[in-house]
Amino acid sequence: MNRTCYTVGRKTENRMDEEMQERQRILVADDEPEIREVLRMMLGSEGYEILEAVNAQEAVEQAEGADLVILDIMMPGESGIQACTRIRERTNVPILFLTAKSGEHDKVLGFSAGGDDYLVKPFSYMELLSRVKALIRRYRVYQKSDEKTEKLIFYRDLTIDQELQTVQIHGQDVTLTEMEYQILLLLISNPRKVFSVKEIYETIWKEMFFPNSGNTVMVHIRNIRRKLEKNGESYIQNIWGRGYCVN
Repeated sequence: MNRTCYTVGRKTENRMDEEMQERQRILVADDEPEIREVLRMMLGSEGYEILEAVNAQEAVEQAEGADLVILDIMMPGESGIQACTRIRERTNVPILFLTAKSGEHDKVLGFSAGGDDYLVKPFSYMELLSRVKALIRRYRVYQKSDEKTEKLIFYRDLTIDQELQTVQIHGQDVTLTEMEYQILLLLISNPRKVFSVKEIYETIWKEMFFPNSGNTVMVHIRNIRRKLEKNGESYIQNIWGRGYCVN
């Protein structure tokens, strides 16, 4: 197996980012050398240590030593989806799928296999960096055991403070009703899990579900999406015939 590491450092403006990036490793798994080079330059300039894999087997073998895996879906032999499933048997390291496919079905497959996020080629530098920082931040926070940290939930560009019951996106406050907040917290606290409308209603409202209760849930989901997705990002996914989950 050919394993190559590159470390490129530079000064950052934010001291917190410097501390978070200390010794952080990102595994880039892609069979295209041009893509690996671009990611190595982009992320290496931010102070991350870059590991490289050219196929699924190498990705699986190196995943446990990484803080984030950037995984191409279309690779020769075993696919990125299959590699993701195998990685999930070993570690909970966050996985960011990088792919040319943008169809809803492809996203569902990726999230079902255990992926945490999905970035479609071509992508911008800022979009990539935002996703990477959010995924690593959330992973590091979940690993900490102190009580205060456990009350903070990071999901992509969202931050939920369970103690204050506040939600921020890109550092900006988002005003949610109590029920909207509880629905969002339920979904984000259980990433990739699909909740039926009935489950959401009975969990949040703590009442028996009736046929017209479904409309109540759908209206609240629509309002949450409207408040969160002003920048075009998609956070809550409708899984046809099953329910909702965060993507």
